Amino acid sequence: MKEEGLTLTDGSSEIRGDFCRMIPRIRESNLGRELIVRAARGSRFTGTGQAVDATAGLGEDSLLLAAAGFDVWMYELDPVIAALLRDAMRRAEEIDELRESVRRCHLTQGDSIAALRSMREAPDVVFLDPMFPERNKSALVKKKFQMLHQLERPCADEEELLGAALDAGPRRIVIKRPVKGGYLAGRKPDYSLMGKAVRIDCFVSPGKKSL
Repeated sequence: MKEEGLTLTDGSSEIRGDFCRMIPRIRESNLGRELIVRAARGSRFTGTGQAVDATAGLGEDSLLLAAAGFDVWMYELDPVIAALLRDAMRRAEEIDELRESVRRCHLTQGDSIAALRSMREAPDVVFLDPMFPERNKSALVKKKFQMLHQLERPCADEEELLGAALDAGPRRIVIKRPVKGGYLAGRKPDYSLMGKAVRIDCFVSPGKKSL
């Protein structure tokens, strides 16, 4: 534990959860430009809702959803990443600009696939951000993500992950993908939002249906 917070290091690089750099992005003047927020809200958003982030990682996307008005249930399988995220949330509660949003985030360290399949009530949104596969040239992969890859490998069974999201019966499924990457589990979404670095694929009113 460092003074700045819980830190993962390999001796040369460090990773810690930190929501402070998200403050400009969650301001109302900027929030509506976020692709994830636009996809999750859709055209009938009432200002509140329930979202599941099934691949929470370090929680930045969850924070965007929470700032947008969703209560967010976050699932992170890896215990080390979950510990980094929980520490970031603890520190964020001490910051005025972050407190309200982070209090709408609820973290569980565990298997999101099992959780999605056992939900009694359908969430409004299921968000999926399975870790992108490593690129062929390791020099192009940021050190931070190389370290994360050592803890949690890219999604091995995309069909199972997407199938669990469908089983939950949400109003929307929102998926973050590489701009030129394939569709998750090879399934074409209803529409996509394109950014410079990522693409957001959206399934609208998918209901409970299997692949």
